[in-house]
Amino acid sequence: MITNIDKIFKSRTWAIAGISLSLLSACGSVPESVIKPIKIDGSSTVFPITEVILESYKAEASNQPIKELKIEGEFSGTGGGFKKFCAGETDINAASRPISSEEMAACRSNEIRYIELPIAFDAITVVVNPNNDWSDTLTVEQLKTIWEPTTQNKITQWNQIDSSYPNRPLTLYGPDKLSGTYDYFTKAVVGKTGSSREDYVKSKDDEVLVTAVAQDPNAIGYFGYGYYQQHQDKLKAVAIDNGNGGVIPSLETVENEEYTPLSRPLFIYVNAKRAQENPALEVFVEYYLDKAPELVTEAGYIPLPPDAYHLAKIHLQRFDVGSVFEGTPQVGLTISDLMRQPAKF
Repeated sequence: MITNIDKIFKSRTWAIAGISLSLLSACGSVPESVIKPIKIDGSSTVFPITEVILESYKAEASNQPIKELKIEGEFSGTGGGFKKFCAGETDINAASRPISSEEMAACRSNEIRYIELPIAFDAITVVVNPNNDWSDTLTVEQLKTIWEPTTQNKITQWNQIDSSYPNRPLTLYGPDKLSGTYDYFTKAVVGKTGSSREDYVKSKDDEVLVTAVAQDPNAIGYFGYGYYQQHQDKLKAVAIDNGNGGVIPSLETVENEEYTPLSRPLFIYVNAKRAQENPALEVFVEYYLDKAPELVTEAGYIPLPPDAYHLAKIHLQRFDVGSVFEGTPQVGLTISDLMRQPAKF
């Protein structure tokens, strides 16, 4: 299993690096001497969005201020990415949750000022194997029973979740501790960030989790909606009941604020000083915000209202730094909540 995880992780890291090209200025308008490679890390959930935007930029490069971008990319998870970002090692951190108070302090101690940009909404999707014909809906309380630390090595069979379920092994798959999805899910379901049983198969790569659940008839796992969208033919999404009946994740149920508490905003954080020093970085982030309304859907996620991208672009152009969330974990945030954030959105 570890060997397979390593192989898949390396191949997907290379998938970003494979888009890397030499940097050329367009019509001599941007001096090549001031253009530098862009280093991106962070969330594997946000990875598909960044990937389709990179591919789009490559296809439209002849019309861009900088013809070709060199992108050096990895995904270490939101938390792993913030460690690098706040140490000044990367230019952009993709994040599936807002920056935490500890990460804010780390950035502050290293004099890293950042621009916080919302780019999409996600619906964390709980999935089972398609051969699972007994579990179509789970309550938030049942999810807590499955994942809370006190049930480790105790809740090990499906019929312990519901007596009508078969007496079959319950095998769990999920992201590792550096993942923003892990942070959000544990806070939303268990009630405390990072509070989870440990006896489950972990991976930083959501594609590994997809493959594992697709091959294990007793599996249950969770990851970003985009990965479910890409692999609907080999996964089954479970409806989540938060007190008003089961709701399946979808663009409509997120926009209608029905899929709670597992819907959440996604972000990119941009090193403000690097954006001022490197024209390629500002050009790329502006392009990211311009193309997000159409390409977020292509990546399998839920786009924000047009006004959100317009305001984010103004926020970037003004180099408005900091976080509106003040390091506080956010659960149950809706699109309309995001639009009402006071200072920036």
